[in-house]
Amino acid sequence: MIDVIKKTLLAGVGAAVITKEKVEDALGDYVKQGKVKAEDARIIAEKIAEQGRKEFDEMSQTLGAKIKEFTNHSSAETKAHIATLEERIRVLESKLANPPTRSGEP
Repeated sequence: MIDVIKKTLLAGVGAAVITKEKVEDALGDYVKQGKVKAEDARIIAEKIAEQGRKEFDEMSQTLGAKIKEFTNHSSAETKAHIATLEERIRVLESKLANPPTRSGEP
């Protein structure tokens, strides 16, 4: 489960890097064509990169909270299940330790 999450996060990081590279390439093309000044392109690239980092951080925090919620929920279910099984074992052990006597036996 954790490996899947790690791979998903790494894929997201890779997508962010590829996107940044593509943005830089596209802005480079605009600079070459004279549509955008080099300084403006740099500012735009920085803003896009910052927005990408913010979105990635928000996604990471949300994912972390969901994972924590899931593990806490699973842990509570597991504890309840274990408690039920322990009670059943106590009942069975009690029955084995004190078997009912049949009528007519000493």
